[in-house]
Amino acid sequence: MKPKTIVGLVLIVGFSSMLLLNFGQQVGGYMNFAEAEEAGTQAHVVGMWVDSDEFRYDASSNVFTFHMQDDAGNVREVRYGNPKPANFEDAEKLVIEGSAQGDVFIADNILVKCPSKYNDARGLQEYEVETPVETTSGS
Repeated sequence: MKPKTIVGLVLIVGFSSMLLLNFGQQVGGYMNFAEAEEAGTQAHVVGMWVDSDEFRYDASSNVFTFHMQDDAGNVREVRYGNPKPANFEDAEKLVIEGSAQGDVFIADNILVKCPSKYNDARGLQEYEVETPVETTSGS
């Protein structure tokens, strides 16, 4: 092989390795609060807003604070450095991305999963499909 080809391949492999290593450290995957605290890395936590606790927004520091219960039943205070997301109170589920710092989870992003507009209060209805009746004509 030519020296230029070898150098090019080494550079591509090195760049790809650094990219994969950095990406893997940034996002730790879906975890509950306890796992996120143990991991000490960026994590996605799925859960529900605890509506019995009040949420608040401090305009002077631009921090929205609320309590969330993850799928394992752990409740933590969540601090988000932005205003309250739209449709927050209507959310079926929340996905927060950030890191745990003791008993507080610092969220960088919040994804609000709202109820589908296609599912009304009556729920989905099942429709019966009529099967065609075969007729034989006697000619």
